[in-house]
Amino acid sequence: MARTTIKEAITIASLVGENITIKGWVRTFRSNRFVAINDGSTINNIQAVIEFENMEEDVLKQINTGAAIAVKGKLVESQGSGQSVEIQVSSLEILGESNPEEYPLQPKKHSMEFLREKAHLRMRTNTFGAVFRLRHAMSYAIHQYFNDRGFYQMHTPIITGSDAEGAGEMFRVTTMDLKDVDKDDKGEIDTTKDFFGKETNLTVSGQLEAELGALALGKVYTFGPTFRAENSNTTRHLAEFWMIEPEVAFNDIIDNMNLAEDFLKHLAQYALDNCADDVKFLTEREVKEEKTKPQAERNELNLQERLEFITKNNFERITYTEAIRILENSKPYKKKKFKYMPEWGSDLQTEHERFLVEKHFKKPVIISDYPASFKAFYMRQNEDGKTVAAMDILFPGIGEIIGGSQREERLDVLKAKCKDFNIPEEHVWWYLETRKFGTCTHSGFGLGFERLVMFVTGMTNIRDVIPFPRTPKSAEF
Repeated sequence: MARTTIKEAITIASLVGENITIKGWVRTFRSNRFVAINDGSTINNIQAVIEFENMEEDVLKQINTGAAIAVKGKLVESQGSGQSVEIQVSSLEILGESNPEEYPLQPKKHSMEFLREKAHLRMRTNTFGAVFRLRHAMSYAIHQYFNDRGFYQMHTPIITGSDAEGAGEMFRVTTMDLKDVDKDDKGEIDTTKDFFGKETNLTVSGQLEAELGALALGKVYTFGPTFRAENSNTTRHLAEFWMIEPEVAFNDIIDNMNLAEDFLKHLAQYALDNCADDVKFLTEREVKEEKTKPQAERNELNLQERLEFITKNNFERITYTEAIRILENSKPYKKKKFKYMPEWGSDLQTEHERFLVEKHFKKPVIISDYPASFKAFYMRQNEDGKTVAAMDILFPGIGEIIGGSQREERLDVLKAKCKDFNIPEEHVWWYLETRKFGTCTHSGFGLGFERLVMFVTGMTNIRDVIPFPRTPKSAEF
């Protein structure tokens, strides 16, 4: 008999009255009769009801939390509360037993810190099952969105000889024997002897290569792993994470904003429409967690409301200069409540971004035209000579979720930017050449996938939205 998933069993009405086979893991076993089983297909368990005469005692002893079992029986309408259907067991097989004295995920509340130490098992919990189903759904929705709008996916290099951000915080890729490194006449590492004949690193972004694709195919996007060797242990940083980076030829900064807003609304709506059970569970979980926090630290909107907030509101659009003016006229500024006092020329902090979204405008915000001094070399210089055609999108509870810009298409200006940022032209000669051959206006943005998953799940630590987080001093599993 073919296996029926628990999601199918509880949603397909025609299965009621049929004999089915369910395979999954035991969540609870009570009264030597009622087994709650989950197979990962849904947040919901199914109850299997055992009649004693149908079960040997030695089998009953092996039905412990975490055990993998196969159950055959008739699917019937449930006689108890809490579930619509249940299985009347005709046979039960232990596929893999579980020692109750050793299995760490007993049916009780566990801290997030404890579950990170058990990352090989934490996906079996309700919380992480919901998180990773939503992560999959967002991945699918992203590909669906771009495919339906005529974009082509590009697989950009993971190993690269360029630093797209100019930050220098990159992981070196080498095959050299670190105990006996070849040196040149100046006593420096001779990278010509390395595998690629030059210094190479793990990529921080696929953007520069995606621009090349956009200038040939029109509309492209990347969706791949990126790496930052930033020694940060905050709740918002990972050393390995995933990025979505669309690039569109002939799009200016306004077109870029329009695309990003429509994209984010699509993703929020997809979560609401297709992941209702998981969103409901995570919303209820968050509401309970919020009650333990001081009033000032609580979210004004719950998870469900924040997702609806994105779909129902047009994003407010302001310039960086306007944002600074609003912040300087705000009560937190006048009462010196901000930890970092905003001033023109300094980057906005999360507390500033959240004030603009949650307190001032009460809607998502797009900020544009940032000072050139703290933005990347490839962003188009505005006519004022001080700002660039950059944009950030700010969300409730999370701050910046998307960063993008119109790219600098003028060769002379881009060369001057390379000089200002100490980027040798020979390192990006291929990027510069695109400004010599058929240059045109083009734009794009980057969405950190884990930031998105944090938003749609309500999780507050980025380590809890990727299966196996990579952080300083931590590369387990």
